Amino acid sequence: MPKRTDLKSILIIGAGPIVIGQACEFDYSGTQACKALKEEGYRVILVNSNPATIMTDPEFADVTYIEPLTVEMVEKIIAAERPSALLPTLGGQTALNLSMELHKAGILEKYGVEMIGAKPDAINKGEDRELFKQAMVKIGLDVAKSRTVKSMDEARTAAEVLGAFPLIIRPSFTLGGSGGGIAYNKEEFERIVANGLDLSPVHEVLVEECLLGWKEYEMEVMRDHNDQCVVICSIENFDPMGVHTGDSITVAPAMTLTDKEFQVMRDASFAVIREIGVETGGSNIQFSVDPVGGRMVVIEMNPRVSRSSALASKATGFPIAKIAAKLAVGYALDELRNDITRLTPASFEPTIDYVVTKIPRFTFEKFPDADATLTSAMKSVGEAMAIGRTFKESIQKCLRSLETGARGFGGGGKYGGDEPVEEKLINAKLGTPNAERIYYIRHAFKAGYTVERIFELTKIDPWFLHQLREIFEMEQELSQRTIASLDTAALRRAKQFGFSDVQLAHILKSDFATVRAARKARGVETTYRLVDTCAAEFEAFTPYYYSSYGDENEIVPSGNKKIMILGGGPNRIGQGIEFDYCCVHASFALREIGYETVMVNSNPETVSTDYDTSDRLYFEPLTLEDVLEIYRQEKCDGAIVQFGGQTPLNLAAALKANGVTIIGTSPESIEVAEDRKLFAAILHKIGLKQPANRTALNETEALTFAQEVGFPVLLRPSFVLGGRGMFIVYTEDEFRAVIRQAFDVMPGKPVLIDKFLEDAIELDVDCISDGETSVIGGMLEHIEYAGVHSGDASMVMPPHTLSPDMLATVRTATHALARELSVVGLMNVQFAIKDHELYVLEVNPRASRTVPFVAKAIGVPLAKLAAKVMTGMKLKDLGFTREQTPKHWCVKESVFPFVRFPGAAIVLGPEMRSTGEVMGLDADLGVAFAKAQAAAKPGLPTSGNVFLSVKDADKPRAVDIARQLEALGFTVYSTSGTAAALAAQGVKVKPLSKIAEGRPTAVDLIKNGEIQMVINTPGGMIPRRDENAIRAAAYAHSVCIMTTITGALAAVQGIRALREKPVGVKPIQQYRGNVNVL
Repeated sequence: MPKRTDLKSILIIGAGPIVIGQACEFDYSGTQACKALKEEGYRVILVNSNPATIMTDPEFADVTYIEPLTVEMVEKIIAAERPSALLPTLGGQTALNLSMELHKAGILEKYGVEMIGAKPDAINKGEDRELFKQAMVKIGLDVAKSRTVKSMDEARTAAEVLGAFPLIIRPSFTLGGSGGGIAYNKEEFERIVANGLDLSPVHEVLVEECLLGWKEYEMEVMRDHNDQCVVICSIENFDPMGVHTGDSITVAPAMTLTDKEFQVMRDASFAVIREIGVETGGSNIQFSVDPVGGRMVVIEMNPRVSRSSALASKATGFPIAKIAAKLAVGYALDELRNDITRLTPASFEPTIDYVVTKIPRFTFEKFPDADATLTSAMKSVGEAMAIGRTFKESIQKCLRSLETGARGFGGGGKYGGDEPVEEKLINAKLGTPNAERIYYIRHAFKAGYTVERIFELTKIDPWFLHQLREIFEMEQELSQRTIASLDTAALRRAKQFGFSDVQLAHILKSDFATVRAARKARGVETTYRLVDTCAAEFEAFTPYYYSSYGDENEIVPSGNKKIMILGGGPNRIGQGIEFDYCCVHASFALREIGYETVMVNSNPETVSTDYDTSDRLYFEPLTLEDVLEIYRQEKCDGAIVQFGGQTPLNLAAALKANGVTIIGTSPESIEVAEDRKLFAAILHKIGLKQPANRTALNETEALTFAQEVGFPVLLRPSFVLGGRGMFIVYTEDEFRAVIRQAFDVMPGKPVLIDKFLEDAIELDVDCISDGETSVIGGMLEHIEYAGVHSGDASMVMPPHTLSPDMLATVRTATHALARELSVVGLMNVQFAIKDHELYVLEVNPRASRTVPFVAKAIGVPLAKLAAKVMTGMKLKDLGFTREQTPKHWCVKESVFPFVRFPGAAIVLGPEMRSTGEVMGLDADLGVAFAKAQAAAKPGLPTSGNVFLSVKDADKPRAVDIARQLEALGFTVYSTSGTAAALAAQGVKVKPLSKIAEGRPTAVDLIKNGEIQMVINTPGGMIPRRDENAIRAAAYAHSVCIMTTITGALAAVQGIRALREKPVGVKPIQQYRGNVNVL
């Protein structure tokens, strides 16, 4: 059946900010869907609160609402736009839950909006644990023994019925296994169930027999309205059951299933998607198999495009989200063409003749008190993917793609050293799932462990362990040779095993340049193969490549001018989707001016690694060896390193030294901005101040310098992104406690010590320059005072408290910096203003994470312009020579993952901890702030009770806040110190006990739903334990929390606006041109 003509406009709900469990794979799927539906002539209406995604650029949908993803706001959008249909399956769990809420509230029925792709009944059946279980039993499929419970008493009964511990707890309708876990005893069971019931929006958890140690598989399946079903990809988890699939190493295709087992699983997948009733589109179905008896059970299904769908799309080249969108509007699989072959229909199941490995990326170092054990609740923040001819090649490439300092499975680097590790540590690391477990398998082999013994400890399938054993044996063999005594056949075999030149240099006691030269002299060259969806049965038309060491090289070089764009690698805190956004823009811009683009990246979640974003895509690790090889074989004319965050910048100098032309700002200028002495000289030359600072090379020197500068000081390692190892230290004792950690972040690199400007106003400025003309894109004033990392700060654009004179001073300073650093492209400057004096904190001559936000605020694609400028074009030719400031207010708010890391300190500081961001837009600043809060969740309350407890320095301002809240009808609760200060000023306050001094406490009231907002500012760098308990309770119970006094003042302004002003919605297309031109 061709597409439906009764539908005119389609509403797509995006996934909102990036959080753990829902990263930019939904940016990728939503972008694909927008393109696919517009292609078919439908009017596409998009709502998403995330400004950092390419999806919310004005050209992707016909109307784009950057508004909070709440029922109230989406109803206003539906009322204004009157869509024919809602597609709920492309924005992750967020969109699915919100669509169900709209359905249950009767809003879809009221406005005549049809849900397409998956109907409410199918979503309910797939998501509701009990209904799903009944459906599986009905079609004769085995499920784990379980009970669905809604109270602690029911949970205790369930535990008795199910029998032996361990038991697994899975809350209903939560994201990434949030709130779930494995209970090994009754005490843990009580704790996890209580937390799970709290976090489940329907107050329900599934208590299930634990299949620990069983093998886990996923099937990515699609179905159309004609009931044609196809398996796009089978995925096997390297880690056995017990680790969330998002935190597992996964391999595609499944490696250890016999053909018979695979067919049984394939048939079961089709039976599941049919019974649940997903009419059209993709679903992800998870299975578990007992390695001893072979019993197969269905674990769960996602009746939507999922994280694994993005991986399956990139692994096979089959665009699941695009096809899902087209199936939802009436097409059948056999009516749609495969983009890669252009011959085969989409009903052909993809076949792959290579191995794909995905490894998650964790950032536990940001949350030092959190439990780093991997469980059924997801904790990873990103992932890398690699493709190889064999599992060995694929896993080694993937390990080096992670950018954690590991070079692969051995061969030096982090975790790959040659020194023995004691047996006690090996057993602990193998016996409990953790992010480093794979590296300790090598240490176990070194210590003489057999495959059988490692299997007993890890339950990782022996097939994988044998493969790793062979890599280890190869390393042992090589270590007996030198580069001179190693024969060519052995060298080629080592490369086919995935060993990089850097690893070989370590094993052969040589260096990178020597090994690389010897390899090339012997004709052991890298070859590139196509990802073609059909195991080379048909010709592939999309140049999407991976490297290997075979005989056949499938690169077809063209004679066109080519620019290489280096991506950002796996997402992590500090380097996320914003940089991918810039890379995609660069690709689009260069294509517009006649260049071919060559994208290199290793992140399967992103739009940059979509096969139709660039002219050529290389799914490769971002290391010197891998990048140089592509640059040389593609005969590129230049490379862009300033868009992918710190990853490509760290390669810039070495790439240039190896003959790569870096376009845009030179690596030398980037180095000057990072180097203390050189940068200080530039500031001195142009008459700008910076806080007093020193550079220390060891701990003793650091303490002396800190005393010279005077406390408080800001302590930070050099050359890091996202504020790793940054501390604000108020006393000598605090300094001694943290200095070691600062040096450990970048061993061998100096630590920087700055005078900390307390209570200064911070300002971020994004600027573009072509070497002659510089134009400020945007100035963003931080709501919090200096000391909060700019990636975590709430920001307002245009600045809301600074005088025109100060902004003019900032403008002059920014232009002078761009000129002195010879910036060609983008530059970000962080300023601080204290006592009417301007200080420069740092300059980054590269794309910053605020570029997408600024571009949307002013309606100018800054990253596109920057890419064109790097190729030699001038801003005057591009028509952008004057600064533009929005007439409306744009507020950026950050989203944090504290709820995933119980026990971690909940605090805003100089080290970045946020995973994503949202944007609030409105003509009124209070409303814009309130929208940003609602989008970041939980939103501001408009009535109820507020708990207020602040440090001494904040008490005078807290009195004003309390008075305003009282005037707005709120009741103020407080503990002794703050309560006394408020009462002395005539504010009515209800006293509460401090946590160690009796009951009821603030935590009791939060748990009982009696507190609607918490205002709590910490006394020192790390919140006291009782403060943290209050904050943790607020996070767990979705209570709005402000941890800075300036944030609290903005919140009061926002609450007043919500009470007094109408809150409307407006697409960003209507904000275009709403600027003042300077």
